[in-house]
Amino acid sequence: MDFLWPAYERKMKKEGLNKAAIDAFKYNFGVLVSGEDTMIGESALDPVETLTTYESLPSELKPELLKQTVILKLNGGLGTGMGLDKAKSLLTVTEGKSFLDLVALQVQHQKKTFDVKDLKFMLMNSFATSDDTKKALAKYKDLGKGSELEFVQNKAPKVTADGYAPADWKADRGHEWCPPGHGDLYPAMLGSGTLDKLLKKGFKYIFVSNSDNLGATMDLKILTHFAATGAPFMMEVATRTDADKKGGHLAKDKKTGGLLLRESAQCPDADEKEFQNVNKYKFFNTNNLWVDLEALKALFEKSNGAVPLPVMTNSKTVDPRDK
Repeated sequence: MDFLWPAYERKMKKEGLNKAAIDAFKYNFGVLVSGEDTMIGESALDPVETLTTYESLPSELKPELLKQTVILKLNGGLGTGMGLDKAKSLLTVTEGKSFLDLVALQVQHQKKTFDVKDLKFMLMNSFATSDDTKKALAKYKDLGKGSELEFVQNKAPKVTADGYAPADWKADRGHEWCPPGHGDLYPAMLGSGTLDKLLKKGFKYIFVSNSDNLGATMDLKILTHFAATGAPFMMEVATRTDADKKGGHLAKDKKTGGLLLRESAQCPDADEKEFQNVNKYKFFNTNNLWVDLEALKALFEKSNGAVPLPVMTNSKTVDPRDK
């Protein structure tokens, strides 16, 4: 890594990326070039048999927690797989309304239902979705604008599979970069200043979900439970069916006994059959996440600015439309 890293550092600084983005990429790149096994095999896992169910949560709600809570939608994805060159959330869903329109209406409905006029809503956009998204939401004045409404996720240099040098694509320099995935939420919040701003304004909790998941609404019952547990992080999961067998599943780490999420990119080919065994691995990740912002800030301080998340490789062509 020592002789490769300076080229990446120069490239990222030239692009104007902040320290948190550079630190996060440096950690991921270090894992990649170290040869460390990023796969999670069957021998390392136990299935999860039972979890706390929604129905078992206390019915007593605490609406006052809403003033400390941010609703965040992950909106960095382009619909390239569907031939689009704009945010996937701008697709029309029903009656002329897009995913984003319906999300905005959901937030407005929650403000009215809970009688919280200043219920905080934000988006994590990417460099490819920011402008289109802000234009589409401009008509919803009560959601906020500019830095109140969004922060932009980082971008990461693409790495060539042969030799690990930075990708070089003269035809379109933009193809040399990619969004680093949803795990970038945390360094993007730190590097953009969003995390510190929210903490300064008294926010403590954040509910995170995908912008194209219209079933993912902020639930006061779950928020009340999350706050009562004092946990730093919580993930909503659902029972797997055959339709979900290729998606990430919940499991137990045999070494620590702790919960972990295994994605298909982390599964060795030899274990694919068991990965897809929905009777063994019963729960899948909905990507509805709850995070304690104070705990997140403390974790950054403890780990020198880079949250040590699992690293997954994603093999693609430099130009995603050029096979």
